[in-house]
Amino acid sequence: MNLQKTSDQELIRLYIKGNEASLETLIKRHQRNIYTAIYLMVRDRSLAEDIFQETFIKIINTLRSGRYNEEGKFGPWAARIGRNLSIDYLRKMKRDVTVTDSQGNDIFSYLIIAEESVEDKIMRNQSEHHVKELVKRLPEEQRQVLIMRHWGDMSFKEIADTTGVSINTALGRMRYALNNIRKMMEQQQVKF
Repeated sequence: MNLQKTSDQELIRLYIKGNEASLETLIKRHQRNIYTAIYLMVRDRSLAEDIFQETFIKIINTLRSGRYNEEGKFGPWAARIGRNLSIDYLRKMKRDVTVTDSQGNDIFSYLIIAEESVEDKIMRNQSEHHVKELVKRLPEEQRQVLIMRHWGDMSFKEIADTTGVSINTALGRMRYALNNIRKMMEQQQVKF
């Protein structure tokens, strides 16, 4: 049986029946999106890897206990578990997270906005420090979508799947994020 072409639901069914290779296929199929969702929240490679492993331990325990509900899709469900574990970790640490790339550089030092809307021009023309501070003030959901879209180079469909929301919700969060940044700049009378 070619597990690569097997649906997630079938892989889960096979795993529950004892086929360990089906779990490996599921992990490989979804690891990029799940790891990205975790990394974008914790901004630390080794911590993201630990939470990624903890995510799959929780997934395995849920599958083995028969508590997995097949109504939803596996990928978004698994990404949500990773995201929730990341949130739990950050709450415990109560620390100010710096958004960095794989080399530890602050991503806001080279944040490039691809589209040329008014909001994009506003963000592009601001100093790195100021943009970073404004993005930090956004609600978590808006900040997450903004970072996933512009730094993670994720499509809105990938963002929706990773965060467990509809594409329209992801688009709305991006629009609100950009509008909120524009309003904060106007309130602070920043020239652009």
